[in-house]
Amino acid sequence: MDLYDLFLQYPIITTDSRTCPEGSLFFALKGDKFNANAFAADALDRGCSYAIIDDASYAINDHYIVVPDVLKSLQDLALRHRQSMKAKIIGITGSNGKTTTKELIASVLKEHYDILYTQGNLNNHIGVPLTLLQLRPHHQLAIIEMGANHPGEIKLLSSIAEPDFGIITNVGKAHLEGFGSFEGVKNTKAELYSFIADKGIGIFIHQANAHLMEMAGKAGIDKDKRIYYSMTPTDDPACVSGNITGNDPLLTMECLTGDVLELKTQLIGSYNAENVLAAVTIGQFFGLTNAQIKKGIESYTPTNNRSQLTLTASNRLVVDAYNANPSSMQAAIQNFSRIQDSNKVLILGDMLELGTDSKQEHQAVANLLAEKKFNQVFLIGQEFSEITTDFPRFGTVNELAEYLQGNPLRDCLILIKGSRGIHLEKIIPFV
Repeated sequence: MDLYDLFLQYPIITTDSRTCPEGSLFFALKGDKFNANAFAADALDRGCSYAIIDDASYAINDHYIVVPDVLKSLQDLALRHRQSMKAKIIGITGSNGKTTTKELIASVLKEHYDILYTQGNLNNHIGVPLTLLQLRPHHQLAIIEMGANHPGEIKLLSSIAEPDFGIITNVGKAHLEGFGSFEGVKNTKAELYSFIADKGIGIFIHQANAHLMEMAGKAGIDKDKRIYYSMTPTDDPACVSGNITGNDPLLTMECLTGDVLELKTQLIGSYNAENVLAAVTIGQFFGLTNAQIKKGIESYTPTNNRSQLTLTASNRLVVDAYNANPSSMQAAIQNFSRIQDSNKVLILGDMLELGTDSKQEHQAVANLLAEKKFNQVFLIGQEFSEITTDFPRFGTVNELAEYLQGNPLRDCLILIKGSRGIHLEKIIPFV
């Protein structure tokens, strides 16, 4: 049986044998510690119509479809489905801000178009195919987020999603353990540009970002494929430009799209200005009015502990604890230092996956904190424990929580930022 014909008959995909809607297809993906072929029978019992497996010994009737490699079959199915749909695909990647930018773009474009966009963090070799398989004939545009922590991953995801347009938000010191160096980061992210150069329509690019401009040049992106935006003044009338008008603590901006577009966002941090401007540029490119773009930007409220302003009974929190790397950490600290408040406190967690650069990068953060002279700073995690600093350090969030129960914070503006693996969101009930 042709797998795509089967998918058209049963267009709901699951990879979790505990979540099996009636009439769905179960793809038995292997993990490091489990073989999902063993769960195929459970998936069929719970409602799936067919199970796609790659170990024939589990196939006991004709509701098992045996393929050479389940993951490759899922990816190939997604590509074939993507090619059968008319929606234009916007691929998005970057070291920082890609999820927020994706959400902003989606919030803008859905003011005029029927769109599909990556939900949550489904941005890897499994999540991208699962998102593409949700495309339906009524969708006009799709925004597909692409994450990577090793060379070649963006090339793979581009070959599956075949984006018509691409945007790299920025490149920074993220996942250095997997990429090996900052050049490794740039080369991997530029794989999106290379795909667009060969098969796509255009890229949206921050004209003032020298790294991105260099990467676009090396990838062979023609000038007529570049749609520019810039947070610095430009004489290019086709370039959408922007400037920050306020950041205390919510970001406000002016964007020049031919007319002046004033925006009051629900985002914390001047570092989000480029993300907002990218969404404005893409909205304008796809023909939205300034009123539609404004509504899309201003109605977006961040979630998932990304640039959120949270009020507790005792304090105001700037929660940006979904992820952290040296680039985003320094940007957050610099932004926090510019906010006007008399009692600023920072709770920072380790930046993970930095490999041999970890100690140096954590020391750089501590040195920056010492320069800024904040009211209080608390550092959490093993990496921070190994540097030289006078700031109080705690091995885990639980240790800091215990300390704060005896030494509560009151009437403070608190920045909470660290890598997801540190689980800084657990400190929120104690501040």
